[in-house]
Amino acid sequence: VQLVESGGGSVQAGESLTLSCTGSETLFAIDVLAWYRQAPGKERELVASITKTANINVADSVKGRFMISRNRAKNKVQLQMAEVRPEDAAVYYCNAKGKNWLTGIEEDSWGQGTHVFVSS
Repeated sequence: VQLVESGGGSVQAGESLTLSCTGSETLFAIDVLAWYRQAPGKERELVASITKTANINVADSVKGRFMISRNRAKNKVQLQMAEVRPEDAAVYYCNAKGKNWLTGIEEDSWGQGTHVFVSS
């Protein structure tokens, strides 16, 4: 599946931002959709994930501020970011992993990433 992220940009600390990821195939058919991020000099880390059965996992560092959701009609997965902090600045990546139950293909696809800059 081809994934394309959008919605990144520059925000002030405390503001909100929504990232979107659209897929070339039906995202709802894939086991797990997730958002990761990678800050300069750091390893890529999981931010939030949602399974095909709508189980959600959110990293402790963003719990209570970020939420992942899916829009079936628009075939996209979003990351709603609230109360953004300078330490949230990173490149955010969309990931689709696991079985695609429509095609039978095992996926582990990544988008190209979208930058989030946070000024204090």
